[in-house]
Amino acid sequence: MTAPGARPPRRRVVLSERRGARMVRTRVEVQEQTAVGEALIRGLMRAQLGLAIRVVVVIVLLVGSIPLLCFTFPAFGAASVWGVRLPWLFLGALVYPLLYVVGKVYVRLAERNEQEFTDVLED
Repeated sequence: MTAPGARPPRRRVVLSERRGARMVRTRVEVQEQTAVGEALIRGLMRAQLGLAIRVVVVIVLLVGSIPLLCFTFPAFGAASVWGVRLPWLFLGALVYPLLYVVGKVYVRLAERNEQEFTDVLED
């Protein structure tokens, strides 16, 4: 027990113990474009660029493999379905569902990158 009029013992308050202190600080650093804020934004941009490059490489490999396949196997290039040669069928019709699926995956992964960035700001 403490005597009447006595002060309670001093308690050291550390910034990390306060609720919401870091959230405000990191948001301010991003908004004010400090060195830390710029590093966070550069990290997000680097993640988005890496994702975009990987998606482009996948598309180039998949679509670019069709002419290579025709060159390697001439029978594939000469085959036709419904009067349309198979390479034209792949490049003219079947590539669009592929691009749609790759686009959906890209958007999902880009949104995940942005959510992770937002989570860093809120931690």
